[in-house]
Amino acid sequence: MLIGEYQHSVDDKGRLFMPAKFRDELGVKFVASRGIGQCLFVFSKDEWVKFSSNLTQAPKSNIPAQDFLRLLFASACECEPDKQGRILLPQRLREFAGIEGEAVVIGLMNRAEIWSKQNWDEFNKRSSQDFEKTLENLSALGI
Repeated sequence: MLIGEYQHSVDDKGRLFMPAKFRDELGVKFVASRGIGQCLFVFSKDEWVKFSSNLTQAPKSNIPAQDFLRLLFASACECEPDKQGRILLPQRLREFAGIEGEAVVIGLMNRAEIWSKQNWDEFNKRSSQDFEKTLENLSALGI
């Protein structure tokens, strides 16, 4: 299970160090793509297949769903850490997530997310204020 928060710098070539604990979970090669909320999603290959198979149910006539699928799959790329544990984040993904300089890698159960430090800090501040209320809503759903 992917958990925790790690801050690392992105070098001039667009390489980011992935925490060793995450690399162990994600495997030798994994998939990064656009995420939701101005972050990047990172899945192991097996989890990407599971995630993708759920999306095949989206109706072809649902234009917003098809647009989402196009953007998601067009942005997806296979990542393979180098000997130092760094992955290359393509420029289009860095631009989408606003990643320059500092990035935050978080674990979210079956996936990792990569955020710009600024976007993560803003999300954290905004979401922390509603944490208790969200917890109440989840408990109403039986979670």
